[in-house]
Amino acid sequence: MKQTNGGFTLIELVVVIVILGILAAVAVPKFFDLSGEADQAAVSGVAGALASASSINFAAKRAGSASAVNINTATVCDNTTLNAIMQGGIPSGYTVSGSGSCAASTTESVTCTVTKGTKTATATVLCAR
Repeated sequence: MKQTNGGFTLIELVVVIVILGILAAVAVPKFFDLSGEADQAAVSGVAGALASASSINFAAKRAGSASAVNINTATVCDNTTLNAIMQGGIPSGYTVSGSGSCAASTTESVTCTVTKGTKTATATVLCAR
């Protein structure tokens, strides 16, 4: 009786390795391109959280809640003012800037810029008096 080996030939193994190399060469640049988009999405997420926290604080203030924070200062877009409305505060590494003011009784909202590194996003903060 003659036995036959059921393994792969050297050529088949080389072809598989070449195909995996080509796939890796295509996938690695895509991964690095996504890291910039992920950083931008993170900044946009913090800006969205800030806008949501501002809306919740505004509604709580209108409802007469004692836990609501007054936002009626001349300097709204800074970490110190906005840390009070976000649970846990602004995450480390992020800065909030802008020149809007809630001091005037006619101002209803201020647009602030959230920044981390070179990525920026905007958040609308509602004035709560």
